[in-house]
Amino acid sequence: MVERCAVKRYPFDEVFQTNPDGTLVPKMVIRVNSITIGPGVSFGHGVSFGGVDFTNFRDFDIAVEEESGIVVIKGFYKKDQ
Repeated sequence: MVERCAVKRYPFDEVFQTNPDGTLVPKMVIRVNSITIGPGVSFGHGVSFGGVDFTNFRDFDIAVEEESGIVVIKGFYKKDQ
């Protein structure tokens, strides 16, 4: 059985660590469009997971839903929305 909870909104930096060189590392196991990645995976601008280049969303909040310990990314919000 898949455990689900309500959609939550997190600041970008609660989901991703930004390294000094500008690369990103997930702080937890995440899923986007059926692709799952986790801590230890470092990537930079131009790299897409599930069709999403996360470096384009650094100034956004992230809508997530948790499923069995995995943070499933549902969308992005501009911080002022």
